[in-house]
This record gives sequence, C-alpha cells and structure tokens, in this order.
Amino acid sequence: MALRITVIGTGYLGATHAAAMAELGFEVLGLDVVPEKIALLSQGRVPMYEPGLEELLGKHVAGIEGSSGRLRFTTSFEEVADFGDVHFVCVNTPQKPGEYACDMSYVESALASLAPHLKRPALVVGKSTVPVGSAERLAAELAATAPVGEEAELAWNPEFLREGFAVDDTLHPDRIVVGVRGARAEELLREVYRTPVAEGSPFIVTDFPTAELVKTAANSFLATKISFINAMAEVCEAADGDVAKLAEALGHDDRIGRKFLRAGIGFGGGCLPKDIRAFMARAGELGADQALTFLREVDSVNMRRRGHMVELALEALGTTSFLGKRVAVLGATFKPDSDDVRDSPALNVAGQIHLQGGQVTVYDPKGMDNARRIFPTLGYADSALEAVRGADVVLHLTEWREFRELDPAGLAAAVATPTLLDGRNALDPEVWRKAGWTFRAMGRPRA
Repeated sequence: MALRITVIGTGYLGATHAAAMAELGFEVLGLDVVPEKIALLSQGRVPMYEPGLEELLGKHVAGIEGSSGRLRFTTSFEEVADFGDVHFVCVNTPQKPGEYACDMSYVESALASLAPHLKRPALVVGKSTVPVGSAERLAAELAATAPVGEEAELAWNPEFLREGFAVDDTLHPDRIVVGVRGARAEELLREVYRTPVAEGSPFIVTDFPTAELVKTAANSFLATKISFINAMAEVCEAADGDVAKLAEALGHDDRIGRKFLRAGIGFGGGCLPKDIRAFMARAGELGADQALTFLREVDSVNMRRRGHMVELALEALGTTSFLGKRVAVLGATFKPDSDDVRDSPALNVAGQIHLQGGQVTVYDPKGMDNARRIFPTLGYADSALEAVRGADVVLHLTEWREFRELDPAGLAAAVATPTLLDGRNALDPEVWRKAGWTFRAMGRPRA
C-alpha cells in the first residue's frame, strides 16, 4: 500500500512541504492548530508570499476544480495519526525572548499531541531546526507515550529551504540528510524521497546528532561568509578601497567562490540570526562554547552594518540630526522574493532613523502589510516613485529586481535631493550618476 504522509505545522516550511509531497504523488494531510490557517489553505491560498507555492497548492488541494485532490488539511491530531504512515513535524523553533537559546515548546507540543494517538507503527520525522541532542530526548519521549511504543520511531530530516526558492528546493533538493536509528526509518525515507534521489539528489544517512548539526552548521558558515565580506567593507571604508572589486577578485578563487560575497547591510530573517545564536547557546551547554566564540563576532559585524547605514545617511544629508529630513527607504523584507520582515535589516534601519526624528517613507513590492504590522508608525507608499517624492535621501535596502529596473531620471525629478545610498551593492553607480544622482554604496567610498 502506498505511503500516506502528514505534515504537522503549516507555516512557511510546512505548507511548502505538504504541497511538494502531494506533487511527488503522495496522499497528504496537513495539520495546524490555527483554524483560520487551515481554512485558508483548504481554499488553495497561503498566508505568506512564496513564488510558485499557491499555484502548487491549487494543483492538489481537495475540492479545487481540476486538482489531484491528494492534499487535505485538518486541526485533528487523532485524524492525522489514523491517516499517516510518515508524520513530518514542521513547526517553528524561535529564539527565546531575552535569550540566545531556541524555544522548543512548539516541537514538544506537537509530539506530545501526536504521540497518544499513535496506535500503529509510524515514523515521526522532525524537520524543524533544533539544538543538537534534542532528537535523542524526543525519541525516548515518543516511544514512552505512544500506545504503539517503540514502533513509533523518530528520524531527523533537516530542511534547507531558501525563501523565494522553497518550492524548487523541496522538489529538487541539493541534498537530503536523514538522521535515523534503524533500517526501517531509512527505508521509509528513501521511499518518500524516491523521485528527487532518482533525479540525482544526494541521500545522506547519519546519526541523530549529525543530522541536527547540519542545518545550524550550514547557516553558521553562510552567516560567517556574509559577515566576512561586510567586515572587509568596513576596512575598505577606512582604506578607500572598493569592496565590490575585492569580492570579485576573491570569488575567482575556487576555494572561496563568488556566492554571498556582496557587502551590504547584512542578513536577517527568521533563520540565520536565531540559528547562530541558538548554536552558540547549545555549544555552551555542551561545554564547547570556545569552539563557536567566532560566531559572536559574526553576529556583531552583522548588527553593526545597520547602524553604519544610519551613519552614512546622516553623512549624506550633511547634518548630525534627522529632524525635519525626509528619508525614502526602498525595501522592507529581509530579502527579495519574500514577504518576510522578521529581523529585517531594512526595517531596522528605517526604524532607527524614524526614532531619531526622520520622516521615513517605505516601499516594498511584497512586504508592506507585514511591515505595517511591525512598524505602524512609519510612513508607507504604494510605489517607489511615491516613496521618494520630496525625499532628501533615498536608501536602497532590499535588492528586489523592481528596484534594479527603476528609472533613475524619473525618480530624480520627484526627490528634493537626488542622493542615493545603496545598502545592497546591487545598483549600477554609473547609470544613477548619469541621471544626476549623488551615489554612494557601502564599502565603496570612492567607487
């Protein structure tokens, strides 16, 4: 009999995973404890922006005309336990308020709610990013509380989704990592991922701790690379160098590579910042804190970039105060092709300037509603042109394609002063200068 799959938690990760599993041919039942979210998904709609996800849901959600009907949603753990052979746990693991550590309460609650209903052999698969050592503890708790006992197995299968590319990353992953204890769990997961493995995706089998470490190690390496080039941008500022040319030269070294060497205002979002902090916290608990002390500087460099953009804005205005100054901010999300504003460097900069008395107007192609909820006191515009109207300085803080395709001459006619600060090193300085703009990019004081 064909495997049936459930997905517990239908946020960004869970909704994408559920839709992708249906696309791969499985019968899928998604669960969430928020009825409004289930109602929305049952209509083939999503509460977030992710390219291609709504279209994929429309292909498979039961009740939608022309769909395969392979995907349904529920709020019942009993129904999920009765339906599924493999249960994916895709709930959030945020940073604890006031601490570096990870909040495991959603994962623990999901397993505690599912376990009492497991009355036949099942595989529970964690996809959430958790502190190393969590799976061992959760596996014991699962076996102790499930009626089926040790036939309720646990595996860990970390996610590596990039916002803006999540659908493709799930259907065509660059690697599949599974932490398992036995042959049965491995066999089931090989069946789940049969299609991408046949297409060439590597299938890496590990123990629990290694599987848990892969995601946090990968995010820590990525964060380190981003903060490294941003640290070099600070040196270039002091030495009149050009960080873009420096990155270009470094990127030709095959040992380093070109990706993520664009200096700017740093990283944000719901993963990198909290994951590296949780990694440091867990290393301390394990007595290995000295191994990750460098991540404190990675985090520090990253946060420092936001303050530096505020300083550059004051410098560009030729003043020591934002009082009475109009500042346009292009970008609110932490990255393009997403509506995610969690720990967004762009909104952080906008908020800092606003708190210092500046009249800030923000525009973002997809993140406006989420930005308004977090920063309701900022000004918002319906287009880039409206955002810059009357501005004394314009800050480019999220590298949306729309911003790279703007008409500099048209915008120059709308601003009070044609001064642009590129916080992402993504715009062409010559194009903007030819249109009459004073252009300044981070880490490129003379470029």
